[in-house]
Amino acid sequence: MWPIVWTAVRTYAPYVTFPVAFVVGAVGYHLEWFIRGTPKPKQEEKSILEMREDRKLQEQAGMDSTQVLSLKDKLEFTPKAVLNRNRSEKS
Repeated sequence: MWPIVWTAVRTYAPYVTFPVAFVVGAVGYHLEWFIRGTPKPKQEEKSILEMREDRKLQEQAGMDSTQVLSLKDKLEFTPKAVLNRNRSEKS
């Protein structure tokens, strides 16, 4: 009789083990949430780009946006062209 039972169990093992594994997994899942408690909502962290934009907006809040440098003032600080770097200033 036992060889017939073991043959049947071996033949139908996938049909038996899947529901058992499903029930064990579901019980374990709910037991874990019962022990841990309900999850607390996390605050979303701002990305570095968003923090940078916020910081720039705060810096500009106290400044007068109508007072800007003229283009002539800005051109003094621009680097010389790449091809002119090795040439002497005299020529």
